[in-house]
Amino acid sequence: MSLQAAIGCSEFAGRDYVMDSVRLVDGKTLCSGRLEVKSEQSWSSVCEADFDQQDAEVVCRELGCGAPSVLQGALYGEVEAPMWTKEFLCGGHESALLHCGRSDSARSTCSPGKAVGLTCSEPVRLVGGASRCAGTLEVKLTEWRPVYYSEWTLMDAAVACRDLDCGSVVSTGRDESSVRSLWWIRSDCVFSGSALRDCATSRSLSSIVELTCSDPIAYIAVFGRDPVRPLVGGTDSVRLVDGKTLCSGRLEVKSEQSWSSVCEADFDQQDAEVVCRELGCGAPSVLQGALYGEVEAPMWTKEFLCGGHESALLHCGRSDSARSTCSPGKAVGLTCSEPVRLVGGASRCAGTLEVKRTEWKPVSDANWILKAAAVACRDLDCGSFVSSRSRDESSVRSVWWIDPNCVQFGFALRDCASLHSSSSIMELICSDLLVQPIISVSSTMDGVSEAQQQGFQVHRGSDFTISCSVQPQYPGGSFQLTFTSSNTAHNYTQPAVNHSADFLFPAADPAHQGSYSCVYGVYVFSHNFSSESRLLSLTVTGSRTQRPPES
Repeated sequence: MSLQAAIGCSEFAGRDYVMDSVRLVDGKTLCSGRLEVKSEQSWSSVCEADFDQQDAEVVCRELGCGAPSVLQGALYGEVEAPMWTKEFLCGGHESALLHCGRSDSARSTCSPGKAVGLTCSEPVRLVGGASRCAGTLEVKLTEWRPVYYSEWTLMDAAVACRDLDCGSVVSTGRDESSVRSLWWIRSDCVFSGSALRDCATSRSLSSIVELTCSDPIAYIAVFGRDPVRPLVGGTDSVRLVDGKTLCSGRLEVKSEQSWSSVCEADFDQQDAEVVCRELGCGAPSVLQGALYGEVEAPMWTKEFLCGGHESALLHCGRSDSARSTCSPGKAVGLTCSEPVRLVGGASRCAGTLEVKRTEWKPVSDANWILKAAAVACRDLDCGSFVSSRSRDESSVRSVWWIDPNCVQFGFALRDCASLHSSSSIMELICSDLLVQPIISVSSTMDGVSEAQQQGFQVHRGSDFTISCSVQPQYPGGSFQLTFTSSNTAHNYTQPAVNHSADFLFPAADPAHQGSYSCVYGVYVFSHNFSSESRLLSLTVTGSRTQRPPES
């Protein structure tokens, strides 16, 4: 049985990691908490003055965790439990804390706020790669083992890179080996905030995770962890931090091994297009200073001069002059659209769902949930979800499987995608299926004039026609012309012929003054869809121009 199976993977409050003689209590993972030592069947906290870095190394090793990363009094709360009375004198090599020497003199008191709180690094490593931040991912419970690839998502990878202090995820891959004992990581457990080791179960499998992270000095964490460290999506030279997905955050650029924020005045829409493309995201949707918080980090000193076609931000030109200051609240915050699309349909809001990580692939229908469909329609700016269906293809192909638990926790589809093989793929229809109709007005006798403020004008007594049309998408349908004025409203309906309809009004008079709009409706995919044009404002002026007498 795995450790998290025995303890409960998503129950964080009051979690204890217990050995026979030492434990960490009230931490967020099994490798963090307030230190307690057992003696004569009772547990005692340890005073900060009696415990040092070498003692911490022994405890972390005894618990099967990595090296100590934080050692601080009262980090995990104060208690009224009895205090350990003697100083530990570990050399750092011992296998257990109670194997260490202890001082002769006993402590009678310990100041409030001085009970040892300890955070050990997670037992995660990458082996066989060109650096400690690339290679085969291994996790240690009772022993080091590789991690099983199936259901592995970008957010799982983000946790691994964070635990390794290796920046952001650059790529994940799969390596096939003979069947062996691997750790299968439960994604729902990871998304709820647990560490990889806490979520590991032993399985006999063959596909293992290969992972490349960006660098050893940046941090990455999953939204919702406590304490929360910034979520980072990035490459070796550019990253977005403090965002809710890997495609949003405050922009930082790397130069000479340090990261700098960018001033809003030195960054424009074309620069944003390059960054979003470099990160594998969609087009920029929001570009705003201080959108993701302000920092005291150094600022990039030169203006970027991208043409919009470059593959990386640092490939763009830069200004000759350097900036010395940047006003508070002006650090660039950027939100790129999610790399999601619907293809093969008559509308950009209907078709086969595809997601891009390293490349565009269709999405498997396995474990598909309505929330994932709603997220896709939202990311596409296509309104609300209407319907979905599974389509069986003639052969098995490479697809993205979307982890439903990951989506339920609020992550983007790309962040929740893992590589699978399937012949069943997802087709999706969103509510904004139809393009917007076009509305126009014409007069057979006198023409139509357009005033800058008043809208369109026709002469009193003239015949006029309001035309509705729509870009061809689906056959049939109808147009409803809606008229509203200060004291009345009317609707007129005609079938769509060649995707258009003309509404003739003879002898214009003041009663025709008001606002008109075209609503196109069509029944497709077993649903009724509609789309409305802009408003057209019409004014009736003067009198009909007299025709010249016939000779």
